[in-house]
Amino acid sequence: MGVLDPHGPAVTAAKSFTPGDFSVHFFLQLAVIIITCRVVGKLGQKFLGQPQVVGEMIAGVILGPSFFGLFFADAQTAVFPGPTKSVLYAGAQLGVGLYMFLVGTTLQLDHFKAKAKSAIGVSLAGIIAPFLIAVIITPYLLTVPGLFADGISQTNAALFMGACIALTAFPMLARIINERGLSKTSLGTLTLTAGAFDDAASWCVLAIVLAAFGAGPGVAVLAIGGGIIYAAFILLFGRKLLAPLGRVVEREGEMSMTVLGITLALFCLSAFIMDAVGIHAIFGGFILGVVMPRGLFAAELKAKVEPLAVVLLLPMFFTYSGLNTRMDMVNTVPLLLIALGILVASILAKFGACYAAARIAGEDNRTALGIGALMNSRGLMELIIINIGLQKGIIGPTLFSMMVLMAIVTTMMASPLFEIFYGRKARQSGELDALGKDTALVS
Repeated sequence: MGVLDPHGPAVTAAKSFTPGDFSVHFFLQLAVIIITCRVVGKLGQKFLGQPQVVGEMIAGVILGPSFFGLFFADAQTAVFPGPTKSVLYAGAQLGVGLYMFLVGTTLQLDHFKAKAKSAIGVSLAGIIAPFLIAVIITPYLLTVPGLFADGISQTNAALFMGACIALTAFPMLARIINERGLSKTSLGTLTLTAGAFDDAASWCVLAIVLAAFGAGPGVAVLAIGGGIIYAAFILLFGRKLLAPLGRVVEREGEMSMTVLGITLALFCLSAFIMDAVGIHAIFGGFILGVVMPRGLFAAELKAKVEPLAVVLLLPMFFTYSGLNTRMDMVNTVPLLLIALGILVASILAKFGACYAAARIAGEDNRTALGIGALMNSRGLMELIIINIGLQKGIIGPTLFSMMVLMAIVTTMMASPLFEIFYGRKARQSGELDALGKDTALVS
């Protein structure tokens, strides 16, 4: 299983494509993506008990070379020719960034303040334990030919593995929480906050590893320093600076196209800044969403933007990665055993540590288990970071494939485990049903 560089061969081949060629394929691709994601998502909900978001991830794999390309190669190439993937990549980044922007507008800061102790504990546990596990298993992995790049130091290898294990599927986590109607609960806020912090820390560690591999220390300094400065500025001053937008909407009784345009432009600038410093665009969208005005402003923004973002744009993110994914790399018993070991170690490091931290912080057993189940999901954030590692020569294709397998399994585990540990009892008490009527995003 492997994910190709979005700026690799496709860009070179794109020179033979005219703007008209891109346009024709793009609209056909969108039609296929929307239909496939909605159908597979609904089937996953009905027969597998998985949220729509997991069905969309599976749909992306189905549309790629692992299924569509395997059985209908000519048709798959006709619908998704290589040169058009760069356009699809840009749309995918817009989709996931805009979705996380909307998620940020639902984050309840008062819940975070009330649960600050638990959020900090879960965040630290979700970072420290994975890196400790990485330190333990990396020496053995370095003895297996082809897993890491030749000559990589044990320190850099352990840092990269720790970053991969510490990741949480932030976009998927947000989608699951919103589909379950938990975005305005203390559990949803706590988990989103801890997941965002863990992912940001992982990206910073990746920047350090890339600097050691020749990109220079400036990469790490820019990523860590720039990210902290920007996030601090937005969180300290953003709410006051953006308050006039909320007052305009309250005064007019609706969000005008001018206010909507200003809001979307600010989102794009925020995503650009975080991407430019080396973190990721989705964090720019999420952080800005956190300080956006609430009340009528947030409701109007949701009504105008959410359906298009969820139904049209977000599936592009999942489909793009699936289009470049192959399921044929880990194909021997020894390699399967190593992959299984990485999977078990990753679950213990993330699920176990986050559960324990939540319990120590005073959360009840049901809530702590729910937090652990959600934080254990890796999703496509994992695909992004390990693809960077592969392209930069940090890891080899075999370890890359093992990490993708880990990401898929832990993501598939999240929803069923959350339902067993938390969802059923919460629904029986009426907690999820009451919340879900008002807060769940379109699915």
